[in-house]
Amino acid sequence: MNNIFITLFYNELRLLCRQSADFLNPLVFFSVVVSLFPLGLGAESQLLKNAAPGLLWVTAMLAVLLSLDGLFRADFEDGSLEQWALSSHSLVVLVLAKVAAHWLCSGLALVVLAPLLALMLGLPIHCLPVLMLSLLLGTPVLSLLGAIGAALTVGLRRGGLLLALLILPLYIPVLIIGSGALQATLQNLPIAGHLLWLACFTILAITLAPFAVAAGLSISIAE
Repeated sequence: MNNIFITLFYNELRLLCRQSADFLNPLVFFSVVVSLFPLGLGAESQLLKNAAPGLLWVTAMLAVLLSLDGLFRADFEDGSLEQWALSSHSLVVLVLAKVAAHWLCSGLALVVLAPLLALMLGLPIHCLPVLMLSLLLGTPVLSLLGAIGAALTVGLRRGGLLLALLILPLYIPVLIIGSGALQATLQNLPIAGHLLWLACFTILAITLAPFAVAAGLSISIAE
């Protein structure tokens, strides 16, 4: 089981490297949207600093959502998903490997890019570790929850809007707690509770979401 996970994980990484637009588009979206906000809000540093926690987290959430519509679509169209379902390997393990590769190229890249954009918004340097840690804990949840919606809508030609409607309500707790951790850091308040909640969400998502994704794919394939 470990061998098939590692093999599929590396195969997905190679495919993503060949199709670089699939993970570069969310990063460009993240950068452009955050860069445009100072133009709209003005150059007042305190206003930008106060808006930065919510702005960075909302933009990161939308960037992850942008990359999810095509997560399983190519595999669905070329018949790979059917082969997954018919193989002797667990569909849950295969799904987890694919989502892990997707997160490594999109979610982890957002974690690395976020501090540069945070400095542009005027966030103090001492807030950057909290920003990176909260995104590091929160983006896997966004990818796993989004994969559930992607699995349910993979058979639809224009499933992006439906995917957003299905998944955005589930993102709200992560968004509130993630941005709350950064806001608490700005106000010199304790952040341990926020980070522990994000860690709990991550563990629950890794444990339960792959089963939901596998079930969603089975439904989509059967249709």
